[in-house]
Amino acid sequence: MAEVTPGRIHLMRVGFAALAFVIIFFHLLPLNTQVRNWAPPNLIICLAMAWSLRRPDYVPVLLLIPVLLMADLLFQRPPGLLTLLVVLGCEFLRSRSQPQHETPFVAEWLSVALVITVITLLNRLTLSVFAIPRTPLSLSGIEMFATIAAYPLVVLVSQSLLGVRKLSAAEAEILEARK
Repeated sequence: MAEVTPGRIHLMRVGFAALAFVIIFFHLLPLNTQVRNWAPPNLIICLAMAWSLRRPDYVPVLLLIPVLLMADLLFQRPPGLLTLLVVLGCEFLRSRSQPQHETPFVAEWLSVALVITVITLLNRLTLSVFAIPRTPLSLSGIEMFATIAAYPLVVLVSQSLLGVRKLSAAEAEILEARK
């Protein structure tokens, strides 16, 4: 029950933003200046979806938007496009999660994989419609599959090291009563 205190919730919100900026920082470091034939997973998307499914109170939309928009700007992507798609994906997943029912992890992973696939396809389609230069299809596919494959690791780290566990029915009732 101690995990639903306002102090803990605000601490985890700051922790989410800090983790996202650490991921951005290490992604921008010029460790290898040669062109790569592969794309790393988008860990910010994994983190946003894992935390949205497990503890939606830790990642409200008003926190997701500036963090994802900053990532768009720093990664020199079209500002707001991937932000919009990820926020819509997280909200879709959040609406389908039920704190009082335990969902098997495989079903959760499949739903996240489906959402990541739709996000990737809609992103490419939108970039094509507006004739915006985009990465090759192979790199987008590699990034999508790497992101889907990294999701269980992000969930494991979030759950074991950071304590981001699913809400129990009692905790969900306490949060609903505060709204």
